[in-house]
Amino acid sequence: MAGIYIHVPFCKTRCIYCDFYTRTDISPKEDYVNALCKEIELRNSYIGKETVNTIYFGGGTPSQLSYDNFLRIFDTLNNNFEIAGDAEITMEANPDDLNIRYLESIKNLPFNRLSIGIQSFDDKELQFLKRRHSAIQAKEAVKRSQDNGFENISIDLMYGLPNQTMEIWQKNLHEAINLNIQHISSYHLIYEQGTRLYRLFKHGNVKPVNEDLSVEMFSVMIDKLSDAGFEHYEISNFARNGLYSRHNSSYWLDAKYLGLGPAAHSYDGQNRAWNIASISKYIEGINMSVPKTEIEYLDKNTRYNDFILTGMRTMWGVDLLKLEKLFGSFMKEYALRNVQKYVDQGFATNQDNVLKLARNGIFISDGIMSDMMWVD
Repeated sequence: MAGIYIHVPFCKTRCIYCDFYTRTDISPKEDYVNALCKEIELRNSYIGKETVNTIYFGGGTPSQLSYDNFLRIFDTLNNNFEIAGDAEITMEANPDDLNIRYLESIKNLPFNRLSIGIQSFDDKELQFLKRRHSAIQAKEAVKRSQDNGFENISIDLMYGLPNQTMEIWQKNLHEAINLNIQHISSYHLIYEQGTRLYRLFKHGNVKPVNEDLSVEMFSVMIDKLSDAGFEHYEISNFARNGLYSRHNSSYWLDAKYLGLGPAAHSYDGQNRAWNIASISKYIEGINMSVPKTEIEYLDKNTRYNDFILTGMRTMWGVDLLKLEKLFGSFMKEYALRNVQKYVDQGFATNQDNVLKLARNGIFISDGIMSDMMWVD
């Protein structure tokens, strides 16, 4: 099992919280697609001969690409990889891009999952975040997507915004549930350095939400989504009917993945690599058949820490037998020794050789995972 991630670094406008590598100048789009297709050919051996089970177009805003752009990319992928017949193929999209004409074009492509960046159903919050759509446009985009045959739709929601009240947050959850979608990813607003939001914060123009209210919002979300039939399968992710994000789950389950495009990250099962975060330098390197990529060689302790971090975030937890097989009995005992106090206090469980967070352990998950990690 392996995945492919394709980074599309173009946006019409830049949201104030985003720290991903993106550009609002889309003039290099065709050169980018040409380079991307060549990178696919140059790096088609990265995941060995493993079958590709997931393809994920992220960004940026992949819905800035045209039908012809996607058609060429898919043709190149099919010529260079064995792609499973039931592969999950996801496209991230902005609501305002999903008009009838665009949806009718992409439904003829292999996409079978949409991830729509809604963030909020409150127009004041959307304006603050510099999103391009309104609440009505967001709901209409989901309905149009469903009408055009998309049966696996995920949306993003954000909580912990400045001035966000519990009333606003509960309304956002209510609107999301009523859309009859299959998946919700929900993240607390983060003040990332280098973003416009961070500058507003540093200058005192915005004030982070109270921590107690943030925790209460998270708790309310778990309860309301659970009551609506969503399974809380990862700290920030909820799915109905077992329709987890197979692509993101592969990250958490230690599968190989190839990242294509500027700033995209890859993992070959042993080491991590990432492309240069520059469209022009990315294109230059690919055109010279020398991808500008950095590699991080992971030692055993780093891979152990990754194993703990990814496993404990999910409902599948950390399999102690697998941990022992990969890292030895000493590291297994180390993990057990450092998590035991949380098990004793009811914040974590140890059943059938699997460690998991308990419901109340989710709220202190960073501390639990930090204590389980190896420190040199």
